[in-house]
Amino acid sequence: MKARLVKFGEIEVEGKRYTHDVVIEGGKVRKRKKGPSKQFREKFGHTPLSAEEEIPWRGKRLIVGTGAQGALPVMDEVLAEAKRRGIELIAAPTSEVCQLLEEVKKGQAYAILHCTC
Repeated sequence: MKARLVKFGEIEVEGKRYTHDVVIEGGKVRKRKKGPSKQFREKFGHTPLSAEEEIPWRGKRLIVGTGAQGALPVMDEVLAEAKRRGIELIAAPTSEVCQLLEEVKKGQAYAILHCTC
């Protein structure tokens, strides 16, 4: 699956550009709804990825792009839930995980890509 961080605040997935965080679930792209995680913002100084969000848990591997500089916090509860489900969770700066997505077939991609910080 083709994805790339175009610039700070803009990401491209399969040729379509987005100016917001995205969730890829089985190859389908949707906007990340981070509202449920905003309650943790003060603790982290940034809205983290929390288990309160709609996370695409159906695959064997979840790829999390943590932003241009890798600053998106991934809460321990997300890591624990991935382990409980037997899902490999990879979290790294968005530009790096976009390269990993190149190896994944479109219908088998499960990812959350943050396009700022």
